[in-house]
Amino acid sequence: MNRSLSKLRSGRLLILMATLLSASSLSAASLTISSPAIRDGGRIPSVFTCRGSDKSPPLAWSGVPDGTKTLAIVVEDPDAPGGIFIHWVAFNIPANSSGLEEGVPNRSELPSGGTQGVNSFGRVGYGGPCPPPGPAHHYHFRLFALDETLPLGPDATAGRLMQAMQSHVSASADLVGIFGR
Repeated sequence: MNRSLSKLRSGRLLILMATLLSASSLSAASLTISSPAIRDGGRIPSVFTCRGSDKSPPLAWSGVPDGTKTLAIVVEDPDAPGGIFIHWVAFNIPANSSGLEEGVPNRSELPSGGTQGVNSFGRVGYGGPCPPPGPAHHYHFRLFALDETLPLGPDATAGRLMQAMQSHVSASADLVGIFGR
């Protein structure tokens, strides 16, 4: 029963995510997200996982569309056995920012402005990849440009963030890293 509910919620989150990404596809070409520590499609260094320091990787972005008021980040593992597993939720990041430094503290407020929400570990902030032994998982670092400041607090989950972002996403970008044990 609990596993079925988890899969249902994961399915709804996936549909909502797909809707948001397709709605922003026209301007997505200008917005980019990258990391000096993770090549797109490459392996995530263990220092950013449960096998290492479990600290957040440095992220950089560019091409934020005019009219953007805030940015949001969701890091997810769609390969998790129970459905989509959320590793990081951050929102209301100032539109004039150009990235996040390595090792963002796991507290509600981001050092450069913005708020961190609750991940699937049940904690505020970043929780690194920690898949079960087996095939490598794909971790999507998704960046969203928004036309408003979202009325959410630090208890916000990815699901609540996705609902609040509906019809407010002007662009999105995706960085994928891989990690397995």
